[in-house]
Amino acid sequence: MASVTVRGWAICTVSLLNFAFVFISGADFVRFISFRAIYHNITGETTLCQDSVPWSEALQDSSVLWSLVVDLGLLALFTTQHSLLAWSPVKQALQSVLGALNRTAYCFTTALTLQILMRYWQPVTSAPCLWSVRHAPWSIWFPLLCFTLHFLCWTIICSILMIFDCPELLGIKQVYYECLGLGDPLSQKSPGAQRFLSHLRHPVCLELGVVLWLLPCLSLDRLLLAGTLSTYLAFAHSLDTQDLAYMCAHFNSKMLILSEPQRGSADTSERDNGNHTEK
Repeated sequence: MASVTVRGWAICTVSLLNFAFVFISGADFVRFISFRAIYHNITGETTLCQDSVPWSEALQDSSVLWSLVVDLGLLALFTTQHSLLAWSPVKQALQSVLGALNRTAYCFTTALTLQILMRYWQPVTSAPCLWSVRHAPWSIWFPLLCFTLHFLCWTIICSILMIFDCPELLGIKQVYYECLGLGDPLSQKSPGAQRFLSHLRHPVCLELGVVLWLLPCLSLDRLLLAGTLSTYLAFAHSLDTQDLAYMCAHFNSKMLILSEPQRGSADTSERDNGNHTEK
């Protein structure tokens, strides 16, 4: 029993440390992909591009090409990790080795590759921008609009992650169930829910698309980042009509539950009116 308790404390500690690392990496990712570009555009702290340089000259610049090669390699590292560890044979092999820590390991490696991508990302500042809002008054108002919409999108993303059971997504729930001897939490969901979750890998595609593309200034490296991640998001899920039917049925059941208190109050008021009429 002591060995089981020690093992439980050990995997709980690993899971909580991983949660802290993933949370910090997520905050860094928000800063990297969203607010840093908008802040630099508002303050003019750094030069994001050189509009005076023609495209023919910029695409022959060795520093521009090298930055794009490095950035493309970083994106390939992230997408390979994110897809390889989600591949069924690899997932089953890791599950047999790591057990309840399988999801924790997946989240840790995802956060680690994101940290590597953000740390070694090479901005392309020697090439023109694809677009740049620099004329008053839009040079002030459009970055503020982007900031507002980015903030709204990240709020929606966090809300959706909470709805989709954030502790289970981060691997905390798996460890908790393991310590209590309850098994895998996914196995306790309905077959429709299991099928839906296996097809929907990223429930926040629209919001991430807005964050990736809506910027006051779109540099060449940002085009590479937004285009690669948008393509990956588009092909990473495989929803079909059965998943749509499950979503509609689940939504209707939730709406029915929410409408029951109102229906009960309406029935009560009808009975009260009937009693007053009889009197």
